[in-house]
Amino acid sequence: HCSITVFFPAIELTCLIESISTNHPRIEWKKIKNGVPSYVYFQNQISGDLEHRAQLIQPANLLILNTSRADTAEYRCEVAAIDDHKHFDEILISLAVRVKPVVPRCSVPVAVTVGTSSELRCLENEGFPASQYRWFRNNEELPQDPKSSPKFINSTYSINADTGGLKFRRMRKEDAGEYFCQAKNEAGHAQCPAQLMDVYDVDIVGIFLKVLAALAGFTIVMVGVYHAHKHGCFSSGKDHTGTNYKSPAADDGVEYAEADEGHFRHKSSFII
Repeated sequence: HCSITVFFPAIELTCLIESISTNHPRIEWKKIKNGVPSYVYFQNQISGDLEHRAQLIQPANLLILNTSRADTAEYRCEVAAIDDHKHFDEILISLAVRVKPVVPRCSVPVAVTVGTSSELRCLENEGFPASQYRWFRNNEELPQDPKSSPKFINSTYSINADTGGLKFRRMRKEDAGEYFCQAKNEAGHAQCPAQLMDVYDVDIVGIFLKVLAALAGFTIVMVGVYHAHKHGCFSSGKDHTGTNYKSPAADDGVEYAEADEGHFRHKSSFII
């Protein structure tokens, strides 16, 4: 039983036959994934998920092309030689395929305000095994624990090496700079381009001026409403000439129709 770690697109699994008397020994390769075996070389041909992607190299080596994470498994070579003293033998090989990370996707805010919280994100999904993440500011790596370094002892950030998150509980002016993230595993590493993050002080004067402008606008509106009310612009119950409308008396000799008739009719006692 041997183990092999692969970092390349192709790998050759060795099944060495040192001495044999049988002219045509039976050779089989099986792939064992999660405890379940399946044939990858059987009856002199490649089969299963390695079909068109592997070949047998004489006498019994298995060459796998374009290896991927799915090829991580145990492979068993079985040799049966009926004319030999030892009729059967086998070897078990553990194959672990490692995939280098790709360039991670990084999210860095352009500008934040002093005293606020913020989070920078970094993620890539192609590397195997899963990547671990590191953050850099101005080309200097941020220590996992800021309290471990005199330079970062006053920083309030925390790094999640598994998810790639860089969280600041309270931003400081000193936290401004160019940030980039690096994803790393056993097969290699990759990093995203640096992005600039600025940290600004709270603009007290600007906020005061905006509030003052809002109050001035509100005052102008209220003064306009007051003058309009004072000059009768909001009075009701009068026509344009100022004369009150008076409903006709009930006994003026006119019988008024219902609203849906659209006219009136004369009583018999109507006199001109």
